[in-house]
Amino acid sequence: MQGEVPAEASPLSNVVVVLHEPQNVVNIAGTVRAMMNMGLDRLRLVRPAEFDAWRITGIAHRSDHLVERTEIHDTLADALADTTFVLGTTARARTAHRNYGRPRELAAQVVERASRGTVAVLFGREDRGLSNQALDLCNRVAIVPTLPEYRSLNLAQAVLILAYEIFLAAHDPSELPRGRRATETATSAELEETYAVLERGLDRIAFFTRRAPEGVMRTLRTIIARAEPDTQEAGILRAVGYEIRRYAERAEGSGGRRDGAECIDGAESADEAESVKAGSAAAAPPERAD
Repeated sequence: MQGEVPAEASPLSNVVVVLHEPQNVVNIAGTVRAMMNMGLDRLRLVRPAEFDAWRITGIAHRSDHLVERTEIHDTLADALADTTFVLGTTARARTAHRNYGRPRELAAQVVERASRGTVAVLFGREDRGLSNQALDLCNRVAIVPTLPEYRSLNLAQAVLILAYEIFLAAHDPSELPRGRRATETATSAELEETYAVLERGLDRIAFFTRRAPEGVMRTLRTIIARAEPDTQEAGILRAVGYEIRRYAERAEGSGGRRDGAECIDGAESADEAESVKAGSAAAAPPERAD
């Protein structure tokens, strides 16, 4: 049956972006880029004022596969003929009552309907949007909330907003990237050691002379716990505590050289030396920028 989705296909593969009479090839290119960002790869144009595949791929790099598949139609009815659900867009409510909604709520409907048939997301021309006759062909109409004084969106921006919401509705957001030096979350024992080392370091420089140690340490615990440090970050904090104490000792003439080796060689324990080493390694600049 026309518009039917294979069982193994992603719902996004059955979402078609339709631009009705786009006037500027740059906006078509921006639309292509937005679609590629959000996993949409089916574009239909209805009577575009200009269409230059070379210019579009020059603006939206690595989009040749999408541009080559772009369909150009003479009428909007023809572009929507095989669709089972059409989501239109407008910047303002019209005189006629329509099934209006926000992109986030309607995106879930698009994905659900796309699992069963071809769905179109329809955008109007840059200077006046969709006509009432075009909106008559839509099952639902999305309005992007904006300041009332500035309702109009650039065409490609509007496509990106709708495509973003549809992408999120179809896919659970992936875990945020972790830095190359990230480690596992610090254990309770590691954090307790960190607090103890910081307290000893602060005490060594007389930080508690006019402050109650219990209150200060409770505040530091709150701050550090809120940050949820990993093992490496807790090691840096311990290294700070050790270095505070070692610096104070050197300043009082108790300690020898001022280089990093003295801090490690003169550590009170193997754990202290390891923390100083870990802190120094973590603070070192990366070999190259991301």
